[in-house]
Amino acid sequence: MKENSKLEKATFAGGCFWCMVKPFDELPGIHGIVSGYTGGNVDHPSYEQVKTGTTGHYEAVEITFDPEVFPYQQLLDLYWPQIDPTDEGGQFFDRGSQYRTAIFYHTEGQRELAQASKQKLEDSRKFSKPIITEILPAPVFYAAEEDHQDFYKKNPEKYKQERIESGRDEFIKENWSKQGS
Repeated sequence: MKENSKLEKATFAGGCFWCMVKPFDELPGIHGIVSGYTGGNVDHPSYEQVKTGTTGHYEAVEITFDPEVFPYQQLLDLYWPQIDPTDEGGQFFDRGSQYRTAIFYHTEGQRELAQASKQKLEDSRKFSKPIITEILPAPVFYAAEEDHQDFYKKNPEKYKQERIESGRDEFIKENWSKQGS
């Protein structure tokens, strides 16, 4: 790895943040993933506050990455198949505004790539319903409490059960794993 490489941040909301870490974790060029909250109207919110759905925050992940090793476009290509981009009420069995989907861009280049990737998904007609995932400027990001960081590593059985019971894995298999679609 080049010592002078410039790291960037990417922020994605895809429902429960526990389920949004593992797909990006431990890939070349990914230097860290933090689960947290963004987009709300309370400074330094707690999980207990955010889960009420009244703070305006999204559960999200902030990814630190090296764009020379893992370009932003690859992050987008990995993000979309983790979510139901047509669900405005949350994700899978997690309901409420804190579980909405969004791409939060940190640069104009990220905004352009995110918009293009969303347009490509819309044009594909993969889904009969509209793609409602928003593309928004990245606001302040607050790290979640330590027990929410790397949840899939700390609680592998509970994580696996959560993915199955939520319907996320079934949705991904049904909608994103089809070849040629």
